[in-house]
Amino acid sequence: EDPSLQLQPLLEGQNSGAAAADGTQCPSESRNSPAARNCLVVAMLCFGNLINFMDWFLVPAILMDIQKYFSLSDGRTGLLQTVFTLCYMLAAPIFGYLGDRYNRKVILGAGIFFWSGVTLGSSFITESYYRIFVLSRGLVGIGTASYSTIAPTIIADLFEEGKRTTVLSIFYIFIPVGSGCGYMLAAGMAKITGDWHWGFRVTPCMGGLALVLLVLLVPHRIQRRTERHRALSISGTIRGAAEKSGVQRAARTTWCQDVGSLAKNCSFIWSSLGLTAMAFVTGALGMWVPLFLYRAQVVQGIVPPCLQESCNSSNSLIFGGITIGTGILGVMAGAEAARRLRKIHNKADPLICATSMFISALCLYTALMVAQTNILSTFIFFAFGELFLSVNWAVVTDILLYVVTPRRQSTAIALQILVSHLLGDAGSPYLIGLISNAIQAGSAPSFQRSFQSMQCSFAICAFVGVLGGGFFLLTSLYITEDRKEAER
Repeated sequence: EDPSLQLQPLLEGQNSGAAAADGTQCPSESRNSPAARNCLVVAMLCFGNLINFMDWFLVPAILMDIQKYFSLSDGRTGLLQTVFTLCYMLAAPIFGYLGDRYNRKVILGAGIFFWSGVTLGSSFITESYYRIFVLSRGLVGIGTASYSTIAPTIIADLFEEGKRTTVLSIFYIFIPVGSGCGYMLAAGMAKITGDWHWGFRVTPCMGGLALVLLVLLVPHRIQRRTERHRALSISGTIRGAAEKSGVQRAARTTWCQDVGSLAKNCSFIWSSLGLTAMAFVTGALGMWVPLFLYRAQVVQGIVPPCLQESCNSSNSLIFGGITIGTGILGVMAGAEAARRLRKIHNKADPLICATSMFISALCLYTALMVAQTNILSTFIFFAFGELFLSVNWAVVTDILLYVVTPRRQSTAIALQILVSHLLGDAGSPYLIGLISNAIQAGSAPSFQRSFQSMQCSFAICAFVGVLGGGFFLLTSLYITEDRKEAER
């Protein structure tokens, strides 16, 4: 076969990359693709991320209703989110492997269709089938894993480093926005209809729209950055064909080889452990804060105990609004701080993450201490705690994308998801519930005791937050060398 024909796709990628360099368009699969199309792709991915995290927090938004509907203890209630997260994290490495080797658009579409269908089906489960409801949450976790693993790598391929942090910050804004919208949607639908099941019947319709947009807007194949970089290094037809063949052979590494390489990357390891601490705290807050606030209000005499069929969901609505506001502000502040401080300090990213984790831990501990006496202060300190947690979302992902070679990024993201959820929010909701149950078991049931048990079990989140800050400090020790190695 004529080597020049083998080289043609690479040269097309070179032309596209050159166009991006002068600012006329973003790199994509064709030199004729305008920058506007890449922006539409990002908009679609952001919409999908919104729905993704709305589904995550439908259950916590109406937790009291679900707990009463299925007659659950705190431990069994926390199991709902734990099963969801366990299935999510176990599926992530599989989708990471597939995303590095097969068509990512097809995988994204299948994931959206699957999790939307299961969410809709779970809205028809009756109180006699708690185990099926738990299973449905696990299946939704499998579907959402495909999206969280693959979507960031598409953004990484569409934009070079200068713009990538900004675009990723926009993408990750929809983590807290989606979480908050999930609270508000489920709580609002339960309040309007008087039936919490309706909270699970809106996001599937949004998922159908996302699937249509995926088919219409996202190219069937988006050129990976490794291919563009190969094209830029080719100076002759014969040499180019030889390099292409060599890199193709190198690309066919096994998953074990990829994992072995990542295990030697200290920045990846420590930043992943820092993200694990973030996930632990975020998972516990997302699951239990509305219920904790309700118990604090009952103890203070602000609200009566929930005895009617549909419980007051005002805390979920307020907490959802706080999550949206602090999430947007936190992600934007983190991205802007990283952009400015990188110019004066090459270790700015992990230091930003460490500082925000320490401040967040202090705010959360303060919120727990004032909960019994001042509910307004509790809301305020929880808001600041969430704000500083949100600072890290885009920054942590950007750290991964520049310390890991592009060919291993889907695998790296999948492993990071696996570790952060296995040791983080997969267990924290269930662990908080178990500790609360254990504390309550030692005395007669009362609203005061149920509040104190939750308060004590929540204190572990502040400790884990400080631990996460330490992990990010360790990341700063290695990040300069690991970045240079990835670039080489």
